[in-house]
Amino acid sequence: MRAVHFGAGNIGRGFIGETLADNGFGIDFVDVNETIIDELNKRGEYDIELAAPGKKRIHVSDVDGINNAKNPEKVIEQIKTTDMITTAIGPKILAIIAPLIAQGLTERIKSGNTKPLDVIACENMIGGSEHLKEEVYKHLDDDIKPEVDKYIGFPNAAVDRIVPIQHNDDPLFVSVEDFKEWVIDESQMKNKDIKLKGVDYAPDLEPYIERKLFSVNTGHATVAYTGKSLDYSTIGDAIEDPFVLKQVKRVLSETRSLLHNKWNKEFTEESLEEYHNKILSRFQNPYISDDIARVGRTPIRKLGYNERFIRPIRELKERGLSYDALMETVGRIYHFDEPNDKESVKLMQMLKDEDLKDVIVETTGLKDDPELVDEIALSYKNADKDVKKA
Repeated sequence: MRAVHFGAGNIGRGFIGETLADNGFGIDFVDVNETIIDELNKRGEYDIELAAPGKKRIHVSDVDGINNAKNPEKVIEQIKTTDMITTAIGPKILAIIAPLIAQGLTERIKSGNTKPLDVIACENMIGGSEHLKEEVYKHLDDDIKPEVDKYIGFPNAAVDRIVPIQHNDDPLFVSVEDFKEWVIDESQMKNKDIKLKGVDYAPDLEPYIERKLFSVNTGHATVAYTGKSLDYSTIGDAIEDPFVLKQVKRVLSETRSLLHNKWNKEFTEESLEEYHNKILSRFQNPYISDDIARVGRTPIRKLGYNERFIRPIRELKERGLSYDALMETVGRIYHFDEPNDKESVKLMQMLKDEDLKDVIVETTGLKDDPELVDEIALSYKNADKDVKKA
């Protein structure tokens, strides 16, 4: 079997690619990074190292690369016969690759290939595959849409593996943590004959996506923004500070109360606490300490209405549950001044040029909740104080 995978970066090679290869797939990596694509084609293989004691090596073979900017026709040709399509390319890039996927699916149907195919977006977002489907359908002719509906699935997925920023002499080598989790919504699949080992399948993915987003993503970002406020530069150094560790534990306690309130049939309090303890141990793993600048980047996106902070705050408020620690972290996000991050630069400029509450509404979408806007404004002002005395 073969898979077309969009995104040949560290997550693509070190997580999705590794899992697909372990299931006997050959992989056609699609990317615009010439260095990586050329090396994949030259070697047809690469190595992964687990960031854990022993530093186990995993070899991945039967791979090649396609530069979708230079050779889009090759991508279309591979989609015509592939057994699976996956992405790990970033939420904002899904719309950019959608026209090419639409062309590939169209040619696949026209060639007479009616073998069921699943397109799985492995991104840090809720409803990633459904979002990709919407973008793809914008580029399909009306007469082909019923056939795509019949044979092509877009099952949502939840993925979790920390791949820290790294600089390796070998452009294909990648270091990843030994923990990984990939859950696919089985109810949305078209080809249910393909079940990957190392992947979990759930009848309803939403609880697992929210558990991951409100735990790993919210927690990791909390360490970054709290650490940044104390002038730390790495996650590893930050989480050694008792204040930072206490803050992330407080945040996880709040999101845990929300998850249990919403999904008590899926998760017990004990299982959620065990899950959160595991997450903390992952953040404290000395082999995968990450840069705060990378984890905290794109602060405007992370402040989004349905993102890792505002969404749990909204839902905790609706349920009359505490969100004090989450609110404190949101206040610190507005102080995330990182000159090398475009969104951070934009946010700092907005705060200089516009009224604070207007910026909050613009970034969070909380136009119908002035009470929360006032709370965030107060949290922003309080974040100016010495957090160690807070």
